[in-house]
Amino acid sequence: MKKKEEYAIILDYLPYGYPLDDRGKMMPVAQAIGEENLTLLQLIPRKGVSLQLNEKVYIGDGKRDKIYYIVGRLDPEKLTENSKIQLEEFIKEIVDQRESQFVEFFNNATAINTRVHQLELLPGYGKKHMKEIIKVRDESKFESFDDIKKRIPNLPDPKVAIQKRILEELLGNERHRLFVEA
Repeated sequence: MKKKEEYAIILDYLPYGYPLDDRGKMMPVAQAIGEENLTLLQLIPRKGVSLQLNEKVYIGDGKRDKIYYIVGRLDPEKLTENSKIQLEEFIKEIVDQRESQFVEFFNNATAINTRVHQLELLPGYGKKHMKEIIKVRDESKFESFDDIKKRIPNLPDPKVAIQKRILEELLGNERHRLFVEA
């Protein structure tokens, strides 16, 4: 089980709540993503607190200085356009920061069942790419995204493929999750 989110990054701050919210309450709300598990969250800021895009806020147990409470998971359908733009930028940063973790995915990915391999779930990757990756990684483990690109020349950019997959998992209803908890 993954540990609880401690921090979230603000994707969008709506000081007057959702514009088309039928409840009529003009309560400020923030759309955010959990830093650790990449969970889309809806947060209510403390009274008088204004949040900035990309701001890192504490949402763990104990006293929270800026967040009053966590409403819960944010439905991807409710993401504002601003949030979607911020989300793409955040994912690019996370994939850069956690490169070794994602390279390990390429080193350790396995078959999901007899017909589908985890590597085939990456956008632009098919059976041919999957077989090539497995053949090359059996010779020696990959060290970095650049190492993967260098050793498998015709492979779509592994960093971009990971970024796209994370975005698909966050915004879509992917049957198999590789990087984001359901």
